[in-house]
Amino acid sequence: MNGLMTLTACGPWNFSSSVGETNYQKALSEYPAQAIVDLAALKANMQRLVSIVGASSSAGSADPDHAATAVMGVVKADAYGHGLLPSALAALAGGATWLGTAQPREALLLRKAGIGADRAHILTWLYNGTAAPFAEMIESDIDISVGSFAGIEAIAAAAASCGKCARVHVKVDTGFGRNGFTPEAFDAAVASLRLHESEGTLKVVAIWSHLAVADMPKEPDFVAATDQQVRVFEQFVARAERGGLHPEMRHLANTAATLMRPEIHYELTRPGIALYGYEPDPSMGVAGDFGLQPAMTLQAQLATVKDVEKGHGISYGRTYLTSGPTSTAVVPVGYADGIHRSASGANALGAGGKKAVHEGGPVRVMTSQGPRICHVSGRVCMDQFVMDLGGFARDLGVSEGDTVELFGPGRGAALAEPTADDWAASAQTISYEIFTCLRNRIPRLYLHAAETLGAADLEKLDPASLL
Repeated sequence: MNGLMTLTACGPWNFSSSVGETNYQKALSEYPAQAIVDLAALKANMQRLVSIVGASSSAGSADPDHAATAVMGVVKADAYGHGLLPSALAALAGGATWLGTAQPREALLLRKAGIGADRAHILTWLYNGTAAPFAEMIESDIDISVGSFAGIEAIAAAAASCGKCARVHVKVDTGFGRNGFTPEAFDAAVASLRLHESEGTLKVVAIWSHLAVADMPKEPDFVAATDQQVRVFEQFVARAERGGLHPEMRHLANTAATLMRPEIHYELTRPGIALYGYEPDPSMGVAGDFGLQPAMTLQAQLATVKDVEKGHGISYGRTYLTSGPTSTAVVPVGYADGIHRSASGANALGAGGKKAVHEGGPVRVMTSQGPRICHVSGRVCMDQFVMDLGGFARDLGVSEGDTVELFGPGRGAALAEPTADDWAASAQTISYEIFTCLRNRIPRLYLHAAETLGAADLEKLDPASLL
């Protein structure tokens, strides 16, 4: 350390012990950015979702001929960038009884980490049917989605080879246009599935589909489209029953429908982004409206801080020119870390006079006068971006080594508390992409692990990642 006092726009973090603080300092020495995930927030979010679904079940939305409604914690894509295993364990601590991964690899990792079938069902749904490890999945008690004739045959063959019945969820295309049997092909699929059930190689556990625009509840056309998908889904279910399939579960509700459409909770809901404390679309409101809390904070430590003159160009393309004498600060993360280049900043003085103004991603910077929002100034580079501090660093008390916050569980950039939604707005994307694009070279550190998880689950985690 250089002996200078540094400021932080985050925390102070509530370390569980001196070991947690040591882990934190080690992470700072190894990389100048950290993604800090609050496992207590993940658990609380799942508890909230379980409560919402439980309320709808008690109100009679679940079919009395089927099981009560369960909740799946969707932990695909490394748990939306939050970390697969810690997030899965927090979801289970919050009351989830199912886990969902798109890829078989992650489903198998969860089983190998010690999450057994006696504790949670795991569903996986996206694979290369010519090379997927079906036998290993079947032997590991992983439920497999099927939406093609080739898939039916490949799963049945794998089940026969390992001498164990495969649990399958039949995917149907209700209008989304991705995976699943179409209405035209469905009767033939039912016949094939029914044959394999009679042979003992497959058991049809569920019928499921996915909604396209349930996250736009204020748009009449989209509400009508969702209603149509529900009608088509229920037609699929009726046709399956008529064809001799009797699945114990139906599932259709994503996060938006879990929060807004209790009548289609059925026997299982699949909330994704809500587990991590965000709403599917800002048009629905903000996470707090639904009792959810963002779990991740992305922070970084400043590199070079220096004074520059008026008219100084910042970064590639000279899309940002300083409007007066000022100080700039380098944030040492860039698009190789998952910081979107589309969140670059351009001002009216830059871009060769083209006046292609674009407000860059917001960053909370602590100054001697309190927190302020600075924005990405100029283009995001591979490993860094630059901020115009809007004043001299010596007057603001800003120096190299200060911790700044890119986003966290705040109220929004307008209140100097930037969120992933703010970054999504700047990058013209969605919060999902902000999280999932974060590269693993940014260490994930976990708060409140001991308070959230039991001793056996704590032993499953990397002790160096626990704060």
